[in-house]
Amino acid sequence: MSTGRLTIDLQAIAENWRALDARSAATVETAATIKADAYGLGVGPVARALHAAGARTFFVAVAEEGAGLREALGPSPRIFVYGGHMPGDTDMIGDLGLIPLLNSIEQLTRHFEALPGAPFGIQLDSGMNRLGLEPAEWAAVRDLVMKQGPHLVMSHLACADEPEHDMNAQQLRVFREMTQGLGVPLSLSATGGTLLGSDYHFSMTRPGIGLYGGRPFEDAAAVVRLSLPVIQLRDLEAGETVGYSNTFTAQRPTRLATVAAGYADGIHRALSGRTQMFHGSQACPVVGRVSMDLITVDVTDLDSDPQALDLMSTMQTIDDLADAAGTIGYEILTSLGPRYTRRYTGVTT
Repeated sequence: MSTGRLTIDLQAIAENWRALDARSAATVETAATIKADAYGLGVGPVARALHAAGARTFFVAVAEEGAGLREALGPSPRIFVYGGHMPGDTDMIGDLGLIPLLNSIEQLTRHFEALPGAPFGIQLDSGMNRLGLEPAEWAAVRDLVMKQGPHLVMSHLACADEPEHDMNAQQLRVFREMTQGLGVPLSLSATGGTLLGSDYHFSMTRPGIGLYGGRPFEDAAAVVRLSLPVIQLRDLEAGETVGYSNTFTAQRPTRLATVAAGYADGIHRALSGRTQMFHGSQACPVVGRVSMDLITVDVTDLDSDPQALDLMSTMQTIDDLADAAGTIGYEILTSLGPRYTRRYTGVTT
C-alpha cells in the first residue's frame, strides 16, 4: 500500500461524548457538533457512533452538511445548521427537516416567508461579533420571533478555551440578559464552555473538538492514528543534505526513510524539522522539508528498518502536531487529505 492509513477509533469518540455528557446535569442535553465532515474524520461513521452512544441532536455548519448527516442518520435526530437559512437552501431545509439557526433580520425574513411554521432556532451575538443578532436587533424582533416558537436560542463563546479570560463572564452576563424570561431551550457552550462549569450549561451543550481528542478537553481519549508507509530507505554520509533547499545536513552517517505523505495530505509544511514520527514508542526526527507527497525521517537509531512510521498516535497527538506547526488541533484534523485509507475501529456502524 502506497498511501497512509488513518485509523479512527469510534469507541474513543463515543467515550469522549459520554465523558463530556457527564460534566453537566441530567437535565442538560449533550448534543454533538459534527461539521466539516466530523472534523475530517467521516460524518457517516462518526455520527452513527455518537447516535449509538446517546446523542440525539447534532450541529453542522451549512445545510449541505445537514443533507449528508440526514442521509447517514435517517429522519429522527434533530440537525441544527449554524449558518442559518441561506439563499438557495429553502428546499433542502424544508425537505430534510433541518433546523436553521437564524442569525440576522434578513434570515428571519427569508425563513418566515419561505417556510412558515417550519422549525428554526435563533443565534444571538453575545460579544464574539461573528454571527448572530446583536442586543439591539434582538430587542426589536424578540416578541415577534418568540411568537413563532424557536426550538433553541444559542450563542457562542469566544474565549472558552481560556478559563480565566474575562470574556467568558462577560458573554455569560450578556447572554443571560438577552434570554431572560424566554422559556425555550438555551445553549451557550461547545467543548470549552462545557468544561467551564454548570453556569455555562443552560439547556444544552454542543461539544465539538473534545469529541475528537483535542484541547481544551485534556482528559479526552485519543481518537486518531496516522501511519505512513516507507517508500525507500537510504544511507547518507556526514555532510550530505536532504530535500528542497538543503535545509538538513547530516552530521553523522544517517539512515533515512522517505515516507508517502506531505502537505497535499494535510501535513503542514511548517512541521519541517520541527516534529518527529514514531516506530512504536521510539521517536524519529523529521528532517528536511515536508514536500507535497514525501517526508524524510531520520531512522538511524532504530534497531531494524521500518515499513511504516506513525505521525499521530497516543505518542503524538493532534495538539502536539498543532503546537509544532504553530496552529490548533482543529486545523490538523480538518486538513487530513483524501488519499489516506480510512479504517474505523471500536464500534460497528
